[in-house]
Amino acid sequence: MSVNITPENAVFVLLSFEGPDPYSQAGGLGTRVHNLGLALGALGFETHLFFIGDPSLPGRESLENGKYTLHRWCQWISAHHPSGVYDGEDNKVNDYAGSVPYFVLENIARPAAAAGKHIIVMAEEWHTVEAQCHLSDLLNWHGIRDKSVFLWNANNTMSFHKINWGRLCYVARITTVSKFMKQVLAEKGLESLVLPNGIPERMLEQHDPERVKQLKAALSLHPTEIKALKIGRFDPAKRWTQAVEAAAILKQRGVRSTFLFRGGLEPHAREVFDLAAARGLSVADVLSPSSRPTVEQCIDLIASAPKADILHLRFFLPEDFVRLLYHCCDCVFANSGFEPFGLVGLEVMASGGIAFTGETGEEYSIPFVNAVTVQTGDPRELVVYLQYLVDNPHLKDGIKREAHKTAGQYTWPVVINNILRRVEYLSM
Repeated sequence: MSVNITPENAVFVLLSFEGPDPYSQAGGLGTRVHNLGLALGALGFETHLFFIGDPSLPGRESLENGKYTLHRWCQWISAHHPSGVYDGEDNKVNDYAGSVPYFVLENIARPAAAAGKHIIVMAEEWHTVEAQCHLSDLLNWHGIRDKSVFLWNANNTMSFHKINWGRLCYVARITTVSKFMKQVLAEKGLESLVLPNGIPERMLEQHDPERVKQLKAALSLHPTEIKALKIGRFDPAKRWTQAVEAAAILKQRGVRSTFLFRGGLEPHAREVFDLAAARGLSVADVLSPSSRPTVEQCIDLIASAPKADILHLRFFLPEDFVRLLYHCCDCVFANSGFEPFGLVGLEVMASGGIAFTGETGEEYSIPFVNAVTVQTGDPRELVVYLQYLVDNPHLKDGIKREAHKTAGQYTWPVVINNILRRVEYLSM
């Protein structure tokens, strides 16, 4: 018989390089695992997240009334690598694999097993493979492996060549975030279970009307017909150049637009802004004197920014301000050519915005019903769809309503219910 997994009989261990600290974030993985941990803790599950944490913060931190614990790992290495989670990557991978399993065994797994609880280990991406395999070996050696379920999640295909698939598939069940990625894995001969990404329920909350008014007023100081936003890593797969070329075409046609860009420190940024210059687009860097500005300060920065075709937002964006941008801009480009799930698109939909998604793992997107889907890297495709929305403003509200409904089906409590049912199946 299968076991009913409850907060009374299960403990979750989350293994991930990325986590909630700004130091620990490079893509969407840190957001995923932290929000999963928060949601599990809020549901009453004892949950532990092991991640490469900011060396200046406490090594351990308790949240959700002590149910969710952050374990900042490899801090002694990170202190010598200030550029972020993947700075000094190889040393961190080795230290993580060599030390996390012993800590989990003695401080989490043994006490849980003694209390008759199930140990559910969910690991993310290739960096955690050795740690997970080592932990499985330790639990087996100490006679408690049968009380645990091991899941290893593929958020992307990055560094698949570094993985010992035979060993990993022996100790863990492979999971992934979309049917698209399930098919990618199947083509490599790997069977997987789909456990989609989720969004926190707060993403669905109504915006502060006064803040909406203030940001729209700030954006209106840039008197253009279209306000488009793009947020993500500067990676060619994210199709930044498609957005730049679309802005250039609009300018050539006499359609005034302001594109707001927020990327990272990746070298592809140089190509993006060199292309903008070559296409005759003006670019203004928008900087903040504060390392972590408030929402009101962010709005003031937009209001005081120089007029330009592209505003390069080079400051930290608080979550509430990002949600406001999603809501107040005419569209948000999440137009990746390869996207295993597409968390940004879903967050845009939850926030009352119109997402332009790709058509790989973004299975939640229904073209021109709850989002706009982009199937090619041709900038003219973006231009045509943008012009369609400009010419048919009455359609925007309908798309936003359907988008909000769809996003409600992907909140973490809904996704966790899916996870629990899969775990119960694997615990038979």
